[in-house]
Amino acid sequence: MVIDSKPNQHRLKVALIQRSVSNNDVSANLAANLNAIRTAAAQGAELILLQELHNSLYFCQTEDTAQFDLAETIPGPSTERLGAVAKECNAVIVASLFEKRATGLYHNTAVVLERDGNLAGKYRKMHIPDDPGFYEKFYFTPGDLGFNPIDTSVGRLGVLVCWDQWYPEAARLMALAGAEMLFYPTAIGWDPRDDQAEQQRQREAWMLIQRAHAVANGIPVLSCNRTGHEADPGSQSEGIRFWGSSFVAGPQGEILAEAPIAEDAILTAEINLGRSEAVRRLWPYLRDRRIDDYADLTLRYRD
Repeated sequence: MVIDSKPNQHRLKVALIQRSVSNNDVSANLAANLNAIRTAAAQGAELILLQELHNSLYFCQTEDTAQFDLAETIPGPSTERLGAVAKECNAVIVASLFEKRATGLYHNTAVVLERDGNLAGKYRKMHIPDDPGFYEKFYFTPGDLGFNPIDTSVGRLGVLVCWDQWYPEAARLMALAGAEMLFYPTAIGWDPRDDQAEQQRQREAWMLIQRAHAVANGIPVLSCNRTGHEADPGSQSEGIRFWGSSFVAGPQGEILAEAPIAEDAILTAEINLGRSEAVRRLWPYLRDRRIDDYADLTLRYRD
């Protein structure tokens, strides 16, 4: 069958800001991101996605209580500056912040700033990893806002964060709630001690799982990763070499744009939101789901 995209020809230009980070100067890092947002908007981007925890180094390589000083309230200083630039550029911004909800209670939170500068909504990261070099459970309380898309002037956004990208349940629940696109601000990379073959497998698996979310739900996916090497402050490892490779995929998993592995980039792409309607008409996965037989998905494991 031929896919007909005539149902909707709504085209949206998006941009992903992929950057290396060299210090924990929150103000300077945010300023660099704001300048990149202005550049992306000057290139026509109406929707701009930043990488995970873009205001600082990826501090989760070690467990250090001093790093809680990086956290801030939402609304707060960063949302105020991001909102001002969203209004200046007439663009929707998706940004990732270290949220201080209360003393001793912190989240890894993504915020959405509307074109008018207002905070359209937020999402708190639900899946929290705890692996060598990624000690996020020390810092972040699991999210409690559920998988609820955020309505904006450019569409209904299914915002998730990094480790969430490995879970098809998260993507599906966002799609079932009407998300028109999925967003993954990300911080993922290699242990430099891994050999080249293992590094290649990891990067390809990361891209493949997210492209599969696009296919399974018939909607575009935008994934924005960090790049560059960040040393381990505790000197227990060789640090993390973030693999960049930020990308935009269409509703059949097709790559619309991909950033380099080891370079800063402002990656732009045009999304035709009409393709989602057309693809779902051809591949009606939501119609054929056997919801009457999925109860065991709520189990940890079937013993």
